[in-house]
Amino acid sequence: MSGNVDQAVNHAPTASEYIVHHLQHMQYNFSLEAVKQKSIVDFSLFNLDSVFWSVLMGVLGCWLLWLGARKATSGVPGRFQAAVEIMAEMVENQAKGVIHNAKSRKLISPLALTVFVWIFLMNALDLLPVDLLPEIWAKSYAAAGHDPHHAYMRIVPTADLSTTLGLSVGVLLVCLFYNIKIKGLGGWAHELVAAPFGNHWALYPVNFLMQIIEYVAKTVSHGMRLFGNMFAGELVFMLIALMGGAWALNGTGIGLAIGHIIAGSVWAIFHILIITLQAFIFMMLTLIYTGQAHEAH
Repeated sequence: MSGNVDQAVNHAPTASEYIVHHLQHMQYNFSLEAVKQKSIVDFSLFNLDSVFWSVLMGVLGCWLLWLGARKATSGVPGRFQAAVEIMAEMVENQAKGVIHNAKSRKLISPLALTVFVWIFLMNALDLLPVDLLPEIWAKSYAAAGHDPHHAYMRIVPTADLSTTLGLSVGVLLVCLFYNIKIKGLGGWAHELVAAPFGNHWALYPVNFLMQIIEYVAKTVSHGMRLFGNMFAGELVFMLIALMGGAWALNGTGIGLAIGHIIAGSVWAIFHILIITLQAFIFMMLTLIYTGQAHEAH
């Protein structure tokens, strides 16, 4: 028995190796060859795991909303229909307070609801056991004849900066669309050079620079806020998992096992608040930014 434990310890990764492995994405270039990112910004590859899980959660979210709409009845609603109606009413009320154009709200309100549900579902993947799906993937990878040590799988898309910045860039494009639609191309172009310091030719370069900085700052902070919170939450779950791993390998220190269970339960309960709050904040900022696109400066 002790020999098996010693062998497991010898082959077990260190704490740093465990975390590094779990933070590594399944990365491919556009020729579908497995690669690893070499620099902070690298547009020659993509994180396949983030793409897969984000698309899967998007499809699941749309299906749930469609199911709620299909089963809608004018009578006494069931629990699922009531939950969907509460979410839709909440989003609509928030949209009315920010966007006063009723015609625009017909598109923006469903968009904001979809964003909220989608991000909530992606965030909720963080509540799954840290090693569950990565371990299943590693065993499947090994069964296919590959090295399981190179089987990478991160299942929380919103803990990936490329995902959250992609979402915030999408919101930016929606804002640019409504800027042009509401104000016209000429009106928006005039706003870019006439605000915030005034309509004077000497101030045009400064105004334009300030507008560009504002758009960039909004987009980056929008994505970084979601990423930072979800990345930190994922890292805490990994550290808690290491407590259980240390107890399992040593076979001593029952305090580690108890601490692992208590810390994991407490953090999971608290994390439910975080994943919901971050989805709500991202949705609200989406409404606020699109509402600002309707306002003349």
